[in-house]
This record gives sequence, structure tokens and C-alpha cells, in this order.
Amino acid sequence: MLSLGEKPQPEAELIKDATEATFMADVIEASQTIPVVVDFWATWCGPCKTLGPMLEAAVKAAGGKVRMVKVDVDKNQRIAAQLRIQSMPTVYAFWQGQPVDGFQGAVPASEIKAFIDRVSALAGDGGLADALKAADDMLTEGATVDAAETFAAILEEEPENSAAYGGLVRAQVALGNLDQAEAFLTAAPAPIAKTKDLDAARAQLELARQAVNAGPEAELRAAVEANPTDYQARFDLAAALLAADNAAEAVDQLLDLFRRDREWNDGAAKSQLFTIFDALKPQDPIVLSGRRRLSSMIFA
Repeated sequence: MLSLGEKPQPEAELIKDATEATFMADVIEASQTIPVVVDFWATWCGPCKTLGPMLEAAVKAAGGKVRMVKVDVDKNQRIAAQLRIQSMPTVYAFWQGQPVDGFQGAVPASEIKAFIDRVSALAGDGGLADALKAADDMLTEGATVDAAETFAAILEEEPENSAAYGGLVRAQVALGNLDQAEAFLTAAPAPIAKTKDLDAARAQLELARQAVNAGPEAELRAAVEANPTDYQARFDLAAALLAADNAAEAVDQLLDLFRRDREWNDGAAKSQLFTIFDALKPQDPIVLSGRRRLSSMIFA
């Protein structure tokens, strides 16, 4: 239902196909003012044929509060690679230039509606967006207990707010309550359990557990300098650097390891890089540069 004075948007504006050339305008720029749902699909994907129309119907029913963009992954492989689209269908919601929610696979109509309801609320949600930003700022500035309390308060109002739930987990990780963070992840409501917010929280928890067992940075650096092909030492040095909040150099070390031997230890360097990318914000310069450099190596 449209609000008073709100003009219905033409279907051509609500739902459109995007290419690599138009993705920036149709998704990143458009999501600065209205949430954009992106459906990554393929012609050979059976579940996509079921999910797509259901998703379109839910977007139309939202009355202009959200837009939908469809991306054929076979025709736009670079976008799919950058966003790590590994199975179809995959659906991401973008808000203010960043992926903020999503899911994989065909899901029931009730979950699609819940997803669209969450996404639609991003642009006007009674102050929850401001509260989320405030909580994120608290977490960034080190006011971790206050951040945790704010995320918890948001969840009292909206129990399936994936951003708040992921934020609460990240706050527990920052407080060193790793078992509590894992318990929260295990108990996450089904509709948000596979969202990007919770994926990021899982990645942060994984890195935090690794940090507990990280070796001495100086010794590992000396070992790498003495023998650049000591790949285990280089991998462990990256873990030590992460434990010291030096993600930029950790990524450098892992990229160097991948360049030297991408198959070492079943592709451990690439897997660890993706974990770091998931843990950081999508627009973090470390992520943008790291993804670009990794892609150039993969497709060289």
C-alpha cells in the first residue's frame, strides 16, 4: 500500500536487468536512497525459475519501498566473482552502497516476504537505522558494552534484524566472549541465519579464535625472511598480524603465499583471504584492494 502522496513507481523502475556496465548505477548508486534487492540467477538454474517470480511479486507488493535488479551470472561473471557468488540462486540486498542482507537457494514465500519486509524497512524504520549506526559507531570507538546493549535493545523491537544480531555477535567477540558469540550464532532465527551480517560475524569469530593461538610475530617474521618458501610460517605470520590488528599486512602476506603456491594446504591462503574479506566491511579499502589483487592473480 502506498503512503499518502507517494507516487507508484513504474514496473520498469522497480524491476530491471543489470549488466557489468550498469551495476554501479542500478545497484550501488541507486541503493543510496532506496534498498535494492539483487537476484543472481542463471538460465540453467531450476530453482531460479521458481524464486525469481516469487521475489518479483514480493517486491511489487512492497509498493515502491524496494527495487529489484536481476543479474545473469553467466553474462556477468566479473560481478559474480567479486561478490563470491558460488551457488544459484543467490539474493543480496544493498543499502547505501553495501550488501546488508541476503540468502541462498529457493526459500518459502513466507521467508521471501520476511526478507522484503526487513529490506523495505531500511529506508524508514522508526529510528532503528539511526540506532544501528550509533551502535556501530560505539563498537568502532571501543565502547563495546554500550554497543552490545544498543544492539540488544534494537533486537527487542525487531528480533529478526540481521544487522543488529550480527552487531551483537561482533560485540561479544570484541569483549572476548567467544563462546557466547558462538551461542548467539547457533541460536540465530532461521530467516536471518544465512545473511551477510551473520556471515561477517562468523568470520570475525573465526579470526578471533585463530588469534588466541597465534604465534609470536617477530619469530614468524624472521622465519619467513630466512626462508620465503616456508609457507606455514608465512600463513602463521598472517594470523599473528591479524591478532595484532594489522589486517593490511596480513592480506599482503596471504596474497604473496597465494602467488607463490595457490594450491598449498588445499588453497588455505585463498580461504583465509575470503574469511578476512567477510569479516571486514565490504567497502573497506583493505577488502577492495585485496579482492582486486586476488582476482588479478586468479584470472591472470
